[in-house]
Amino acid sequence: MKLLKTTAWALLAGMLWTGCAKKEESGEEKKEETAASGTGREIWTKEEANKWYEGQKWPVGADFLPSTAINQLEMFQAESFDTATIDKELGWAENIGMNTMRVYLHDLLFQQDSAGFVKRLDTFLKISEKHHIKPVLVLFDSCWDPFPELGKQRDPKPGVHNSGWVQSPGLKALKDSTQHPRLERYVKGTVGAFAKDGRILAWDIWNEPDNPNTSSYGKVELPDKVDYVLPLMTKAFAWARTQNPEQPLTAGIWAGDWTSYNTLKPIEKVMVDQSDIITFHNYESADKFEKCIKQLQQYGRPIICTEYMSRGNGSFFGGSLPVAKKYNVGAINWGLVSGKSQTIYPWDSWKKTYTKEPELWFHDIFRKDGTPYRKAETDLIKNLTASK
Repeated sequence: MKLLKTTAWALLAGMLWTGCAKKEESGEEKKEETAASGTGREIWTKEEANKWYEGQKWPVGADFLPSTAINQLEMFQAESFDTATIDKELGWAENIGMNTMRVYLHDLLFQQDSAGFVKRLDTFLKISEKHHIKPVLVLFDSCWDPFPELGKQRDPKPGVHNSGWVQSPGLKALKDSTQHPRLERYVKGTVGAFAKDGRILAWDIWNEPDNPNTSSYGKVELPDKVDYVLPLMTKAFAWARTQNPEQPLTAGIWAGDWTSYNTLKPIEKVMVDQSDIITFHNYESADKFEKCIKQLQQYGRPIICTEYMSRGNGSFFGGSLPVAKKYNVGAINWGLVSGKSQTIYPWDSWKKTYTKEPELWFHDIFRKDGTPYRKAETDLIKNLTASK
């Protein structure tokens, strides 16, 4: 079902904020009671999640930022919202068979101009739909710069991977619980405006919530960051559920021992327990990628890898993507077009100086002119998606 625009603005202006019911797999009576109480929907049962997944195309795509943007703010702020580049680059993705993109939003965009932000997000979804792409939208992110600021974003630092990417919420907001009502408005307003919108594949509540950013901003990070993130992430899941989204909610586990539920870290247990579908990150070899999938199958829910493919770390399309197809696991690699994010450079560019384009790109698929970095890779993606 497509979003009725007047409904979106009405939701944004006047929706009532309510709590979220805890999941109980007790049948239709409980669901009706939940809906009547106004507390939002429950966590999907395994059966509901798998039925949803059966109705989707095999999700294959990339973590997307247009080449003209350095971060989430530059992508969506009114002054730099580059629809021409977004349209062009999503067209390249469509041509190789991709049908989803993982796209990061930011709380400051909603705070700055909630109606304008929702309108621009709707425009992005129109462009995505034109190219038969259903994005996964990320609400919060714990990676890279903990001090985001609105306005003109800084220029990239030459040769440095993701030199301008920013966290959401930033450190100051994260450690200030009085900001929770503002963040609640962001989650409810954004999810609520698009809760019934079939153009969206899923909502990713929080990217790598316990990432300490050791190699980049570790010295200025909150030393007990996870103690602030965990309760806020739990609230964010609940806030999103109050809007009764027809799309699944998730948060991807990314580092740890996933052998069993008991070996998960406390924050990972919350991520798994609160997710309608299971998502994860893996930047390692194909055998380790497959091992992760087998470990996550224990939860009996659809699985999507929302970050993979780092050539310099031994993660390649030729290794991981056929494995993902074998197990019917969605696959979203980091990076589509080489641009201001500079993710063709490796993670160690924060410590090591690079003065020219690396011979082996770390991430990304296309050059700015649409030429594939490696045609064999785009041919593989096209062939695997065409035959699914």
